[in-house]
Amino acid sequence: MYINDVPPLDMADDSLFEFLHMEIVSHVYKEHESRGDNDKERGTCVSLLELMGFRVGQGLIERFTKDTPSFKDELDVMKFVCKDFWTNIFRKQIDNLRTNHQGTYVLQDNRFTLLTPLSSGKQYLEEAPKYLAFSCGLLRGALSNLGLESVVTAEVSLMPACKFQVVVQKI
Repeated sequence: MYINDVPPLDMADDSLFEFLHMEIVSHVYKEHESRGDNDKERGTCVSLLELMGFRVGQGLIERFTKDTPSFKDELDVMKFVCKDFWTNIFRKQIDNLRTNHQGTYVLQDNRFTLLTPLSSGKQYLEEAPKYLAFSCGLLRGALSNLGLESVVTAEVSLMPACKFQVVVQKI
């Protein structure tokens, strides 16, 4: 039985997704370099990747929740994202979810799939943010479609572990 009739990804799909993600990041940064954009303009690359992730997150959450009953509260939404949504995309649940019960959530993934290929040492630690922008957008888009406008940031101190901080905007 699949979660909401969505078949899980197989190992080949995992590799294709990781490769596609790496190529998207590479392409976005190469486009800006070829135009002679300076370091200040590289923030545009992160924004573009985050926006791509946002749109993908919106579409995927629609598919994953089509037969799911409505959520009771904000924490219920976050639990769904950490368990079902994350499992459908990355084949594992978030390792740890923490909250201050005031709209701030920290989602910790101790072995984040999209950082694993880069995790051979500290030399790539400074490159990590550009590989997390899409995933931040993915989370933000999913939460947006579930009625939670938020700001999502990511932090890496030791690869391939990362923490996503979600601050829900009170309207």
